[in-house]
Amino acid sequence: MIKYINTMKEAHLYVKLNSRTIKCQNCSHYCLIEPGKRGICGVRENQKGKLYSLNYAKLAACNIDPIEKKPFFHFLPGTNSLSIAEAGCNMRCFNCQNWDLSQEVKETKRIPRDYVKPEKIIELALKNNLPSISYTYTEPAISSDYAMPIMKLAKKKGIKNVWVSNGFWSRELLDWISPYLDAVNIDLKSFSDEFYVKNCGAKLQPVLDTLKRLKKKNIWIEITTLAIPRLSDSKEMFKNIAGFIKEELGEETPWHISQFSASMSWQMQSLPETPVSTLKIACQIGKEAGLKYVYTGNVAGLPTEDTFCPECNSLEIDRTGYSICRHDKKGKCHKCGKDLNLIFK
Repeated sequence: MIKYINTMKEAHLYVKLNSRTIKCQNCSHYCLIEPGKRGICGVRENQKGKLYSLNYAKLAACNIDPIEKKPFFHFLPGTNSLSIAEAGCNMRCFNCQNWDLSQEVKETKRIPRDYVKPEKIIELALKNNLPSISYTYTEPAISSDYAMPIMKLAKKKGIKNVWVSNGFWSRELLDWISPYLDAVNIDLKSFSDEFYVKNCGAKLQPVLDTLKRLKKKNIWIEITTLAIPRLSDSKEMFKNIAGFIKEELGEETPWHISQFSASMSWQMQSLPETPVSTLKIACQIGKEAGLKYVYTGNVAGLPTEDTFCPECNSLEIDRTGYSICRHDKKGKCHKCGKDLNLIFK
């Protein structure tokens, strides 16, 4: 058992505005933090004019997951990934299913987690012959000071770095991490700024800006949208998201539309489960918009979780939950030879 050590690290992304106030540059909140106070994420604190990451190297979760669970369907398909997280988040999504990791620290002010050095994470990945490390479960942006030394070591060892994120980043953060980032799955939660403000405590435009910048930097992108009944499940919203993906990110960008489950949410237990029919409608809208790969999530057994050739419609990757059966030939359709936009290294 790794013992808890009370440690912290001075944050990398911040500027001093005067003798008291700090401006955090880690995400698009750009929090102005007075001495003794923390930012919206709950884990960055102004201590005597310096900003500290209180959650540095305090591992809140560490598991080996199928990469499809993130979900990544076109990046290292069929492999496992070392999945890690620290406590805290720069959003407060009412639908959050990992709220105990992301939100509790904001109330308790405590981060009682195990201390794990970056080198230990790399050792775990190598020991288990894992080709990637996923920064997931909570928002990886709030763990950037811990993620960066891990990502640098991973790159040296040939291990891929993937983030599962809300995308509410600062430009400074993206510029800092992008040389070491191989793939991202961004939750595009809605195409409504009102939704982001009311349900997430954030705004839409910075997420869209992050996505466009990621595309320009040639980092592999997959998009996930949780279809929440009456909040983020309208045909108009699906059309707007599909249109944005097609025009700004490219038709090859996978879009995952996931089923909402009230029982797993933080503060939305009164809402019904997303009907499968809604997911099917969203998939159809994505296809009609010209997207090559549109998937459903959280409902095992649907053909919409499989990958079909965009040219001849033959089944190329058969998925059941997180298990897959590949029929492709080294990333190309086994019938017509069409490139399936799969990334293996």
